[in-house]
Amino acid sequence: MNITAQDVKRLREQTGVGMMDCKKALQEAGGDFEKAIELLRKQGQKVAARRADRDATEGVVAVATTDDKNTGVILEVNSETDFVARNEEFTSFAEQMATLALSKRPAERAAFLSFDFDGGRTVEQALTDMTGKIGEKIDVRRVSVVETTNGGQVVGYVHPGSKLGVLVEMSGEGDLQIAGLDVAMQAAAMNPIAATRDDVPTEIQEKELEIGREAARNEGKPEHILDKIATGKLERYFKDNVLVEQPFVKDSSMTVKQMLQNADAKLKQFVRFGLGD
Repeated sequence: MNITAQDVKRLREQTGVGMMDCKKALQEAGGDFEKAIELLRKQGQKVAARRADRDATEGVVAVATTDDKNTGVILEVNSETDFVARNEEFTSFAEQMATLALSKRPAERAAFLSFDFDGGRTVEQALTDMTGKIGEKIDVRRVSVVETTNGGQVVGYVHPGSKLGVLVEMSGEGDLQIAGLDVAMQAAAMNPIAATRDDVPTEIQEKELEIGREAARNEGKPEHILDKIATGKLERYFKDNVLVEQPFVKDSSMTVKQMLQNADAKLKQFVRFGLGD
């Protein structure tokens, strides 16, 4: 059967696979498009199997929010090399994944992988197909959903380069999008461990107190003031690592909490994904 250039082009448009591979698949399938597509998918599965043990540590962080700003999603889509991560086809694929996650709102990665993606394929199958198409392991490492109610808003931010993204949930009467973006950029830059000191796990606080006591003890401080010194060091820890207590990066004369008070806004939670964290 004569395979025309138009046939090859049509198959490439449907699958995204290279021209030569499309031509070979059509020849092997005797011109049957459905069979050719199946052959290409099997080929992709073989490539995915060969690369299953590879480390996919590059990639992008993608963020999407609903039009009403009540829900946002953030996910990390990985590749093996930065070259692929900067490829338009890969970044478009990551955006599609974010859009799907926003519509489905998965509770965890495993649930997300089982969702229908396109043309009857699951997300997991789509990742296998993309691996075969690109020739590198492609994966979704993690996904998180933030939803708000009672007039709150979710604000998303992706740092230039798409290696770092943040979602924040805001409440209040002020301009929550502007205040939320400031908070998201603060979280991106300063990598806090919690939104407020109440969100810092008890075990971490106890560990910091013990470190403070031991340091003071090693300096020869009297036993009866060790707890007071340790408490002071814990306060310093909060100021360095709790988002609302950090100096505001845009104006270090105030804390993030003071900035939010001036903006009539409140931070409820944040999710920060840094590539490979």
